[in-house]
Amino acid sequence: MRFDVITLFPELFGPFLQSGVTRRAFGSGLVDVHLWNPRDHAQGNYRRVDDRPFGGGPGMVMLAEPLARCLAAIRNARAEPPAAQAPVVLFSPIGEPLHHAAVQRWAASSGAILLCGRYEGIDQRFIEAHVDVQISLGDFVLSGGEIAALALLDAVARLQPGVLGDEGSHQFDSFNPQLDGLLDCPHYTRPEVWEGRSVPAALLSGHHAQIEQWRRAQRLQTTARHRPDLIAQARASGRLTAQDEKALADLDKKPL
Repeated sequence: MRFDVITLFPELFGPFLQSGVTRRAFGSGLVDVHLWNPRDHAQGNYRRVDDRPFGGGPGMVMLAEPLARCLAAIRNARAEPPAAQAPVVLFSPIGEPLHHAAVQRWAASSGAILLCGRYEGIDQRFIEAHVDVQISLGDFVLSGGEIAALALLDAVARLQPGVLGDEGSHQFDSFNPQLDGLLDCPHYTRPEVWEGRSVPAALLSGHHAQIEQWRRAQRLQTTARHRPDLIAQARASGRLTAQDEKALADLDKKPL
C-alpha cells in the first residue's frame, strides 16, 4: 500500500519512519510512504503557501493553489486510473474519530493521500473540491495534522503481516473484535515480587485454561471500570457469556 503525505514539515516523519518495530513495514515497502511539501509547488520568490483570511481574524490560511498543484503531482506519480484514485484524507476536528475498525479498513486498503493542515486551516474551496475523508484524533486541537498522520501510519503499519515480532500480538490489542472490543488485560513480567507486589497467582499456575479465564475476567473488569460504553456494546451484540456476566458481577462486590 502507498501513502502520500502532504506536509509543510516532512522532516518530522524521518525519525518515525526509521524507528521502532514499525520501521519494518516502512523499510520493506509494505507501507510505502512518500512525503510532499506544498511549498515546492508554490509560485513566486518566497514560495508562499498561506495568506490572511478574508473577513479578518487571527492567523493565516493555507492557500488552495499550491495544494492543488501538489495534489496533481501526486496523482501523476501514482498513475492511478480515474476510477481508482486514492482518497484524500484531511485531519480535522470535524472528522470522524479514529477508531480500531477504521484502522483495520485502512490497513486492508491500497493507501491514501494524507493532507496535514497548518495555521488556522485550509481554504475551504480546496477541501470541497478535493478532500474525500476527514479524520479526527479526538476533541482537542493540534498545531497541525502531522501527529495525526503519524498516528494513522503507525496504527496501519503494525497490522501488516510480519511487522510485529509475534504475529498474534495485535490480535490481543485493546478494541480488537477478536476480544469482543474490550480493553486489554494487565501484564506482568519478572521478578515475581516487586516492592511487595506479587504477580497474580493465576499467571504462575501454568494452567492455560485458568490463565485465559483470569485474563478474560481482567479484560471485562478493566473495561467496565474505564470504558463502560464498550461493555454496553458487547452486551447489546450478545457477545458476553454467563461467565462474563459473573466476572462483571464479581467486580461490583469489590471495594473501590
